[in-house]
Amino acid sequence: MTPQQIQLVRNSFALVAPIATQAAGMFYGHLFRADPAIARMFKGNDMTDQGQRLMQMIGSAVTLLDQPEKLMPVLSRLGARHAGYGVQPQHYDSVGAALLRTLAEGLGEAFDEDTCDAWCEMYGIVSRTMLAAAAVAEREPFAPA
Repeated sequence: MTPQQIQLVRNSFALVAPIATQAAGMFYGHLFRADPAIARMFKGNDMTDQGQRLMQMIGSAVTLLDQPEKLMPVLSRLGARHAGYGVQPQHYDSVGAALLRTLAEGLGEAFDEDTCDAWCEMYGIVSRTMLAAAAVAEREPFAPA
């Protein structure tokens, strides 16, 4: 990511942070409507707590965007864990679409084309890293995550 893209992601996430609970609810609503099979993975979960963890993870990733040596191991561990939860590669497309839709609704006009492109770039890095780690975890299930 370019420094400008990182700044766009950080600036826009700063606008989302005050409405984190509502944004998480919007995200899961979009996700579960788009891919009801994913909703079954969350059966019995406290979705308020799940939403808080989601927003904390996104916030951590946003903070570490300019520190890939710290970000990539975190994403790899997360990807390996998600493989254990039954997350499939196609689910990443649904998650990305739900994230972008949530940002567009939550940010309104502040979610311009450049900001959207920056988030797409960020999510591409996140999803590719997590998918690669998930693939390794599936081949080597006893390897440390």
